[in-house]
Amino acid sequence: MNRILVACCFFAGSLCAQDYSIINGVTAEINRIASLGSDSARQAGLNTLWQSLVANNSIPLVEHDSVLFLYRGTASQVAWRGDFNNWGYRNSNSFNGTRVPGTDLWVAKAAFPDDARLDYKILLNDTEWIIDPVNRHQQWSGVGGGSPNSELRMPQWKPDPITEPKPGTLQGKLECDILFTSKLLGYQVTYSVYYPPHYNPNEKYAIVYFTDGYEYLHERMGNLQVILNNLIDQKKIRPLIVVLVDHREPVNRSNNRRMQELAMNAKYLSFFTDEFVPQVESKLQLRATRNERAIIGTSMGGLTAAYFAFARPDVFGMAGIQSPAFWFKPAIYNFCEEASNPPVKIFLTTGTINDAREGSQKMKEIFDKNTCTYQYTETSQGHSWGNWRDTVDDILVYFFSPEKN
Repeated sequence: MNRILVACCFFAGSLCAQDYSIINGVTAEINRIASLGSDSARQAGLNTLWQSLVANNSIPLVEHDSVLFLYRGTASQVAWRGDFNNWGYRNSNSFNGTRVPGTDLWVAKAAFPDDARLDYKILLNDTEWIIDPVNRHQQWSGVGGGSPNSELRMPQWKPDPITEPKPGTLQGKLECDILFTSKLLGYQVTYSVYYPPHYNPNEKYAIVYFTDGYEYLHERMGNLQVILNNLIDQKKIRPLIVVLVDHREPVNRSNNRRMQELAMNAKYLSFFTDEFVPQVESKLQLRATRNERAIIGTSMGGLTAAYFAFARPDVFGMAGIQSPAFWFKPAIYNFCEEASNPPVKIFLTTGTINDAREGSQKMKEIFDKNTCTYQYTETSQGHSWGNWRDTVDDILVYFFSPEKN
């Protein structure tokens, strides 16, 4: 029995030195169960503990800045992969589970900021990726269609109420899947338009363009329509028109052209500023100036937002840059540094956990040099729609707060 007990104490060591009563209590109970003399007794004890944890939505088990990842099942290997270890592309041996002897329970320990929110999956036998079967929290991700990841919520992270529907909120109108035939690109582009509540075509509105519009709108990813409705209804932003570009080929949605279109593509820039914006705004009867027009995007779209605004500040006076993929085109740094007429406003956000922090901080220094007016924020998250959904409202408020009388 002593051999089993010593083997099970491997994950308790660093935590036991701190006053983490919940995790320490579960650890002690697992150690007690592992020390029982029969398989049936261990199985019964573990079932009781497991059912209690599941009923309280306590898997993963979090306390302060510490986590116990827990999984039950027959496997030769169990590992946790996610934002915290770059999905195994780096530090692939970290967060590998250890099976508690005499049971089918696998455990791994970790520590994160107490306000972190992270995506993850469980990797079985180094081949099978699954969502955590007993964690009800999920975050969708993925280019084009989206797929669920499990979601780790540390104790101090809470969902932003602005991202959740509220009864009685005034609803804007969404016109979806409008086809635009581009002569410059030689193919069709799909986009959607959000109109604010009580839209009046005779009034003047600011306008914001989003890349990856399908994902920004998806209720399990960006959930942008709900956010816009809430922000406008609560008078945190003034009513505005939003144009959301879908990079998927209209007749073959599995073909997403974002990696070509959003890679500092000069031809796509010409399409957007010289063809798309003028025609779209003429149909909307808008006469927006650069100071009333923004471009916002994530990852490759964040790279593009910077590129568009610094290449054509006469068109875009504002750029919202979320977790930018500056690493994909390092030329963006010199491009922005040499700007003679930087955009009016920039809002740059990044996560701190395997996201775009290094490149964002480098660009922040460039903004300081060329005297951009900007906001910069970091969150304890990864490269995920959970991160971008949590921060897009801050960008919109910064750009479009109600005008003071």
